[in-house]
Amino acid sequence: MIDLNSMRLTLGPVLFNWPVDEWRDFYARIADEACVDTVVVGETVCAKRLPFFDGLLPDVIERLQASGKEVVLATLGLIMTDKERETVAAHVATEGMTIEANDISTVAQLAGRTFHVGPMMNVYNEGTLGFLAGRGAVRVTLPPELPASSVSVLAATGAADIEVQAFGRVPLAVSARCYHARAHNLHKDGCQYVCAEDPDGMAVETLDGEPFLAVNGVQTMSLSYLNLAAEAESLATMGVSGLRLSPQHMDMVAVARIFRDLLDGRTGVEDTDAKLAELSGETPFSNGFFHALEGRAFTAGTMRGE
Repeated sequence: MIDLNSMRLTLGPVLFNWPVDEWRDFYARIADEACVDTVVVGETVCAKRLPFFDGLLPDVIERLQASGKEVVLATLGLIMTDKERETVAAHVATEGMTIEANDISTVAQLAGRTFHVGPMMNVYNEGTLGFLAGRGAVRVTLPPELPASSVSVLAATGAADIEVQAFGRVPLAVSARCYHARAHNLHKDGCQYVCAEDPDGMAVETLDGEPFLAVNGVQTMSLSYLNLAAEAESLATMGVSGLRLSPQHMDMVAVARIFRDLLDGRTGVEDTDAKLAELSGETPFSNGFFHALEGRAFTAGTMRGE
């Protein structure tokens, strides 16, 4: 049996527009209580949210680092204006910080430095991975839509440490348009920050009334929570070095503990799934992409001991 104990647990950045006080308190609790090795902070979805949180980032980073956690500063996933480019440049210039690039233009600004690559970058093949590694990428979080066969090939190259999202809504796309504003009959420039009304994203239904996706401002996401607890052993066998937990509006300290117990062998997959389901309420799980199925599918099968 593969030893999972050495796998790194990473908490990804908060993707949603949470109230500032709640956002700050969330990271304070993560610093004090969460059994994660790495915490990624920073706004990756919408530049309009940056002014609310940027002033708090230094204190949040300092507290997380004081707790012994590795802290990584993520950049925007879509950069369209001069102001947004300047913001990214300022983040890149932050002294002593490891940067997670989520847009290829950021890589040019990181010339001569080592950096991480976030899941919004389309790292789908060995050529792309090699290109980024040759420019300083030492850790890459793969896009969550990749099947196991692709993950295995990329991890086997050894070009960089490979991380895979294992929990939380899957980020699928970022658009220049704001879906949240449009749903409320608002323009993007006058959005009134209505995305804050949905701290876990806004559910989207098909024309037949079937829940299908979730939207988070300009971002399209899965409605379901990705859950790769049962696939952790397979991922470790492939050479994946870390699992990423994407924050949801729930007890993420508990989620981290559940995954850490799984990796340390204190809990089996069946108990892990049951505990995650209790925390997730009515939100379904998915793992379809990993199994080369439609993304929202959730296959149990032999990997879950059935």
